Amino acid sequence: MPDIEYDNFLKITLFKLNSSFRRLDADERARGKTEFAELIGKHSAENDVRTYSTVGTRSDAELMLVQDSPSIDTFHELSKDINQSLIGGHLDQAYSYLSIRRKSRYKHGGGAPKVKEDYKYMVIYPMTKTRPWYEKTMQERQDMMNDHFRIGKNYPMVKINTSYAFGMDDTEFVLSFEMDDPSDFVSLVMDLREVPASRYTATEIPIFTTIKMPITEALDAMV
Repeated sequence: MPDIEYDNFLKITLFKLNSSFRRLDADERARGKTEFAELIGKHSAENDVRTYSTVGTRSDAELMLVQDSPSIDTFHELSKDINQSLIGGHLDQAYSYLSIRRKSRYKHGGGAPKVKEDYKYMVIYPMTKTRPWYEKTMQERQDMMNDHFRIGKNYPMVKINTSYAFGMDDTEFVLSFEMDDPSDFVSLVMDLREVPASRYTATEIPIFTTIKMPITEALDAMV
């Protein structure tokens, strides 16, 4: 087996709250939200669970959980506890992505330092390449990826993250971009559309624009 540098597994889950929860009385809703917030806090103590709202940006999802862990079992435990919670009985799991962080196969020579590590917005989307992409030689792919890296350096205010889902999920990559101004990301994507490598993208939807916030605020936005 090749010596490849792997990092944690990554789980991104998006939920939609069923209207049945909103029909509960105020005390029951408050109890459910408190229980759920405590549940997220408990799991974050060992493997941080980052919480984002999609209220106002998507019609088919309202809450996104992002979790890194050295073991897939961690995601099972969190999902089990959510299913057994009061709100869990009213949550529909709209989307789920499982991947792993690893060192890129392509040399990018480093990039411009990012402004910071904590951003207000995160955009998530799965991506799969076409078969002809893998028919190219490694050098041909590297040459095309160099265009990506060159353009990325023009947007130091956008943090780019790539994780790999080959064989673990329906997609090949799970891409995430963090920024404080979504218009910067729009400009980045427009520029990337013009590079040759874009011809080899088979799918890159659905796309989720999310707002980072504490779980209590994200829950309040849902109910």
